Amino acid sequence: MENILQYAITGLSQGSLYALVALGVVLVYRANRVLNFAHGDITTVGAFAAFMLLAAGIPWWLAFFLAILLGAAIAMVFYFGILIPAQRREANHLGMVILTLGFGLIMQALVLKFGDLEPQTFPFPLSDSETFNIGGVVISHLSLGTLIFGILGSFGFYLLVQKTPIGLAMRATSENLAAAQTLGIPTRRVLALSWGLAAGLGVMAGLFLAAVLFLDPPFMMEPFLKGFAAAILGGLNSLPGAIVGGLILGVAEALAGGLISVAFKNTLAFLIIIFVLLFKPEGLLGTEFIERV
Repeated sequence: MENILQYAITGLSQGSLYALVALGVVLVYRANRVLNFAHGDITTVGAFAAFMLLAAGIPWWLAFFLAILLGAAIAMVFYFGILIPAQRREANHLGMVILTLGFGLIMQALVLKFGDLEPQTFPFPLSDSETFNIGGVVISHLSLGTLIFGILGSFGFYLLVQKTPIGLAMRATSENLAAAQTLGIPTRRVLALSWGLAAGLGVMAGLFLAAVLFLDPPFMMEPFLKGFAAAILGGLNSLPGAIVGGLILGVAEALAGGLISVAFKNTLAFLIIIFVLLFKPEGLLGTEFIERV
């Protein structure tokens, strides 16, 4: 029983980061009906920027803040500089997805050009070796901090979208763009803010993931795929679903890895994608999207 509880706590810690990544995927999809495959690469750029700033002697809190701002700025530049011109030329959804893939490749090239290709240990204010023992369950300072930050960050973002005027504008724009424009909402800026917030969430998750994993150019590939799976599990148009999907996936992975095998753990996310798409394509908390034409 203690082992199962240990795996569950570890899974919740990891799943809370999947939830942050999934929230970014869902936010962009709700705004533009586009799957942003550059999400993980923008996160990688932000993590490497934080690493370089820390190496230059910048305090960790300032380095993290600047890295998050950089990720948000990159995403907003992509939206204004590439996606809007493509939309004006009546690019379809598949074309815009291809644009995100191409932009992700550009981000990868920049990391390979300016980043260190060798895996690096990412300096972090929380320790992965110092632990707490709570009722026989051992959890490191880093894992506990990740769990608290991930859950508070996810629900804080959800409250921002649901309870603030900015969130209201974002929801109105995603639900009915033409009606939002009629009401005087600056939809372009609202959509750009959605892209920036999504990237900022990704970078926040990436900073914690870099502390758990070694920092190298492809370090976000697997976490992005896991976040994508969590978004599909919860529902691509549901922000609560992204949180629930991330936590479920994290716990399921930890239990599968501990009780079955590590190899099965690494394939579980993709099995979940297949299962959900076959039996409940809209996800656990998602609703079928109906577009008026």
